[in-house]
Amino acid sequence: MDPNSNPDIRITVARTLDQIVMAMTLRGVTYLGEQLAPYFEEYDGNDLVGASHLIAWYKSEPVGVLRLRWFAGFAKVERASVLQPFRRHGVMRALMQEALRYAGRRGYRKVLGHAQLDRVKYWRTHGFRVREDRPAFAFSDFEYVEIERIIQPPANAISEETDPMVLIRPDGDWDQPGPFDHSLERMSDDEEAAA
Repeated sequence: MDPNSNPDIRITVARTLDQIVMAMTLRGVTYLGEQLAPYFEEYDGNDLVGASHLIAWYKSEPVGVLRLRWFAGFAKVERASVLQPFRRHGVMRALMQEALRYAGRRGYRKVLGHAQLDRVKYWRTHGFRVREDRPAFAFSDFEYVEIERIIQPPANAISEETDPMVLIRPDGDWDQPGPFDHSLERMSDDEEAAA
């Protein structure tokens, strides 16, 4: 854990329908409630297709969310939001650090994003740089620039050579035994009973 991080914050991957609804609700508070974004712009059809949602917890309360979309050569950070009372607790920093770690563990080397012009300085604190060869663009009443960060996947990044039992574990939780690991225990018990 980063020594500058808040020990009361943890980040999880949304894996259940309840957690996906939680992520959508957290986003809705910020984008629909505070920024008055149109509903169909905020919920754009990309939440359930090739995307992961990270949920930030402050103690036992869900307080922030970040969406990662997965493309062939890069990951893309999107829809990051933190509930207003928790914006000075390091929640967004924790979400971004986990997003970069998670993308690296999946084997990605590049993470892209869109930064509102007045937020570029903030994104630089996370190691992103503006893609100078790309023009600014606008949507949902804001002007944006494309940003990117190059990351180095860890030695244990998921690849086609990863142990098949690791590949079938819950996404992002590859170091912990999953449901199918428990089936090996059952198979071992069945073999012992047959002997």
